[in-house]
Amino acid sequence: MRRIKGQDTKPEMIVRRFVHSMGYRYRLHAPDLPGKPDLVFPKLRKVILVHGCFWHLHKGCREGRIPGSGCDYWVPKLLRNVERDSKNLAAIRKLGWKVLIIWECEIEKNERIDKRLIQFLNS
Repeated sequence: MRRIKGQDTKPEMIVRRFVHSMGYRYRLHAPDLPGKPDLVFPKLRKVILVHGCFWHLHKGCREGRIPGSGCDYWVPKLLRNVERDSKNLAAIRKLGWKVLIIWECEIEKNERIDKRLIQFLNS
């Protein structure tokens, strides 16, 4: 577990490169916001969260399921992640920030996240 990265993951880096190529500048993992969002656009009051399907239990995704073995360990751990995500999301929105969640599987399947990012940042 120690070797699992929480920041600078491959999906996050893909999103960061694309947003940067669009000319947007952002802060990374702002400690002053709940949950330290991945990309923070202070002037726009928007944040982007890049979630791994397994770690955040993405519903409807093959990777977003609880493993068959070690359930005593994984179930509470992953459910705590989901609960923490919902609390952080509510707290960020309560502060007046707009939030976009990008899932790892959307990036891997090339589901045209570029259009979603452009629409989110330009609105």
